[in-house]
Amino acid sequence: MRWRVAEILERSGYLVKVRVEVPAERVAQSYEALLKEVAGRVRIPGFRPGKAPLKVVEARLGRQELLEDLKERLVDETYPEAVRELGLLPVSARVVEASLEEGSPFVYVAEVENYPEVRLPDWRSFTLEVAPVEVTEEMVEKALEELRQRYAELVPVDRGAEEGDHVFVRTEEGAEFPIDLSKALPHVREALLGKKAGDVVQVPVLNEKGEKVREVRTEILEVKTLQVPELDEEFAKTLEAESLEDLRARVRESLKRQAEAEYQAARERAFLEKLAEGLEADIPPSMLQAEERHLLEHLAEDLHREGIALEAYLKALEEKGELEKFREDLRQEAQKRVRRALAKEKLAEELRPQVTEEEWQAYLQSVARAYGLSLKELRQQLGERGLERLKASYLQDKAVREALAQLG
Repeated sequence: MRWRVAEILERSGYLVKVRVEVPAERVAQSYEALLKEVAGRVRIPGFRPGKAPLKVVEARLGRQELLEDLKERLVDETYPEAVRELGLLPVSARVVEASLEEGSPFVYVAEVENYPEVRLPDWRSFTLEVAPVEVTEEMVEKALEELRQRYAELVPVDRGAEEGDHVFVRTEEGAEFPIDLSKALPHVREALLGKKAGDVVQVPVLNEKGEKVREVRTEILEVKTLQVPELDEEFAKTLEAESLEDLRARVRESLKRQAEAEYQAARERAFLEKLAEGLEADIPPSMLQAEERHLLEHLAEDLHREGIALEAYLKALEEKGELEKFREDLRQEAQKRVRRALAKEKLAEELRPQVTEEEWQAYLQSVARAYGLSLKELRQQLGERGLERLKASYLQDKAVREALAQLG
């Protein structure tokens, strides 16, 4: 005997109206099970807990109230089975009609927002306007200069402090610390410029209005300057290059790899944008609303790290008259993200990229390293479902790369 009958009444885009009928026999069995369950925990005067007759429990709680609970229980039990049987992938649903009469089947109608059907544009005809970056000698020299700056050392100098120097001081309270003049407040920098080790200066302390409220007696302990190494053979060997020319070649090669990676990433972004813009899909509002909530949650986390509550942030936007624009931008961004996700998913479905066990394990290792975890810890944290989602995401990224390879 079937425990339900499910049928689609209407279908329009993502919206599907579903009718489910639960036979009277199952309704009766579920009601009895519900009544026994309630009787086991309800306390009724004159009876030990769980020992009151079912008729007494029913009279005490009210049959109508119990039937309302039964409706919810039957929907919870039969709805997942029904949509699975009908081949639906609901993203949200609500019961719009429900009928339960004595001795009759329980019948309800649910309005389902179904996962959208997606049709991709003819992506094989795409032309991507992304130009590769050519590595020039100027870029090589700039990278070498950045390397020199990275290996610069602070060395003591016997002269007055100059712009860019680091001045080590001791205040009248005995606190000792360095001050980077390139980052110091203007009035502090002005007080320290030209001073050398052994000098004593009065450094002003300003209030919020910029007015001097007092001075701090400050002793100059040491002045240091940033000494940048010469770009020569010795510096090259410090970086484990055989020669300065070898160092240039390594830097050039590194920049080429970086430029190629950026070029491919830009192509992937451009491809995905075109794919998302061109796809045809009737997207349920609930999917967009869920993505908006997701974006807001991320924003709340970012704001929290800065000590700002999301509510206060939104209130400030409202006071500046920028709240509506913020909400519109949020909707636009949510729409873009959902369309991109649908596009990648459909592309992977179309191309069906394969992944070997060796490749998958290597990818998992790289993810674990990125999070500072062992492979075992990563598996534990993600769990079975998390690993499935990660693999699906990996296959979607691979599908994008394969599509780009086909474009040439």
